[in-house]
Amino acid sequence: MAHVWTCSGLRWTPDGPALVWDGGRRSALPWGKRVAFAVADGSARRCVGARGHACPLRATVPGRSTGARCEECARLDRAHSVAADTIADDPRPYRVYLAWFGPGMVKVGITAVERGSARLLEQGAVCFSWLGTGPLMAARRTEELLRAALQVPDRIPYAEKRAVRAGLPRTEGERAVEVRELHALAVALDGWPESLTREPCQPVDHTVEFGLSGVPEAAVGDVVQLVPGGAVSGELVAAAGPDLHLAVDGRGVVVLDTRLMTGWELAPLPSEAGVFTVPVREFRREQDGLF
Repeated sequence: MAHVWTCSGLRWTPDGPALVWDGGRRSALPWGKRVAFAVADGSARRCVGARGHACPLRATVPGRSTGARCEECARLDRAHSVAADTIADDPRPYRVYLAWFGPGMVKVGITAVERGSARLLEQGAVCFSWLGTGPLMAARRTEELLRAALQVPDRIPYAEKRAVRAGLPRTEGERAVEVRELHALAVALDGWPESLTREPCQPVDHTVEFGLSGVPEAAVGDVVQLVPGGAVSGELVAAAGPDLHLAVDGRGVVVLDTRLMTGWELAPLPSEAGVFTVPVREFRREQDGLF
């Protein structure tokens, strides 16, 4: 493989999802595009570093890791993460949100106002509404209030999000029901920080952005990891959060978590190539009847 690229991950832009490569180059991902690449034969997956700095050890990392960082770089990255609750003096205003991923799956979270709805697209939120706006620590306290008083989680595993995407309610109104109900309960709670301004419930639906409107084809499985010499080729039919839903010749729709691509040396395949030789975990199907 003469020419290889290193992927920095998936980004959501105003025009839709795009793969970002080291050096800043972007590959737009319109629906119907064939995503086709091969992992350099004999290569190893290397740590992607932290906070914009390369890993000084160029450490190898496991193929199944979605973080693609060695232990030391992961510690450094988390030490400067708002999500890890390690920053208390950030002066920027923050928003508290409720995000819905499917029936029974609502979480609470926070994001900087300047980021708009990017965080919700990155997480694969099918529907969301803002809940309040204010300083970081007030947003944190509100997030904790909802967890304690209403048992709303602040995290939902991606595997659970993937499992329900093909069976979402058909209308925007149905998809917004749980967000509206939880929003009403949340704003009625006592104990809100005075510096946090409550916001009205105005659900935003992402099914069109994700390519999930209509009746999307159910995925048959997801990629476990990339491997040296392995190849991926499929037509993009949907995307949500870091996941690409690829229609693979002769197999059906397979989900590729683009976080598994980081740290590998990748090379393009001819667009007509129909090979798919990386490990896939088949989704379990409920049996009809008793047997």
